[in-house]
Amino acid sequence: MALVPFTLPGESVQVELGKGVEATLRGVTTSSELRQDPKCPLFRECGGCHYQHAPYSFQSSQKAEILREQLARVGKIRYEGEIKIVESEPWGYRNRVQLRVERGKLGYRAAASHRFVPLEGDCPVASPRLNRAIEKMRERMRDSRFPRFVQELELFTNETDVQVNILESERPVAQRFYQWCESVARIEYPTRHGVMRVGTKSFFQVNRFLVDDLVDIAVGGESGKLALDLYAGVGLFSAPLSRQFKRVIAVESGNGAIEDMVHNVPEADAIHARVEEYISSVDERPDLILADPPRAGIGKGVASQLNRIGAQRVVLVSCDAATLARDLAMLDTYELEQLTMVDLFPQTFHLETVARLRRRTLS
Repeated sequence: MALVPFTLPGESVQVELGKGVEATLRGVTTSSELRQDPKCPLFRECGGCHYQHAPYSFQSSQKAEILREQLARVGKIRYEGEIKIVESEPWGYRNRVQLRVERGKLGYRAAASHRFVPLEGDCPVASPRLNRAIEKMRERMRDSRFPRFVQELELFTNETDVQVNILESERPVAQRFYQWCESVARIEYPTRHGVMRVGTKSFFQVNRFLVDDLVDIAVGGESGKLALDLYAGVGLFSAPLSRQFKRVIAVESGNGAIEDMVHNVPEADAIHARVEEYISSVDERPDLILADPPRAGIGKGVASQLNRIGAQRVVLVSCDAATLARDLAMLDTYELEQLTMVDLFPQTFHLETVARLRRRTLS
């Protein structure tokens, strides 16, 4: 058995076997009727997209099944309920992109490699404003004022302003570079629940079409006296929670993110701390705990504390199906009520999940 990327069910293919169970696709001898031409000429070479050879509706349905399989295999959770699917516009959705700078060009890394892949035209999953910003950056790179020691940069946009972040450089970049790039220090990102200020050190969701849907699915019709928002970031979930609960405690460890969150949601009680360190001090029972952890998930320590605290309802927002399955298995005082696959990352194998849990009734 071998795992072969860029294939579809029922196809006959030629492969080159690699280490373990991985293999490289060398040719397709019998194609599936689902197979389509990729939109990007860099597909299969650039490491960013994985599914451009398949129709979008097929991509999203397969992701839901992958989620179900991960729950069963990793978490030993046999979830028989419906997995709701929220689809995105399949192209032009990204509001943020990271680009390598090599040999006077912008580009990406090849899949599972450090090999540089130049991006000569538009990136089809990037937003229109982002593609214009990429082209403008190419023009600046031909100017003597561009710092030749920059190795990786990031562009982030709200479709009006652009924020430039230097991610890797041989030495610090002067402030005048950002001024020359007309970079804004803080993006003002509009949402249905208010404008979110996002600084250069803060995380924000990358899909410009599904930000509001993700928030609405996670927060839903929840209400009560107290909600705990863990890994709160700039307050994307805290903002609606603060209108639906009498009190919201928002916990965030990032220096930049906590500043943005206090600005965005001044009515929340902001706690600047690592969730792993804060959670053991919680001695009151919230009505709701919402957690949107990084890809590593909440882990054993936080899961144990959530079991101890015993909130009636828990919502987990996850960007990794395997760690979600592991975390759900450790939340053994809760039962899984609802799963929604929110496709924040079309054309890729990445998926976002909102899992709603309710505390088990003790018999």
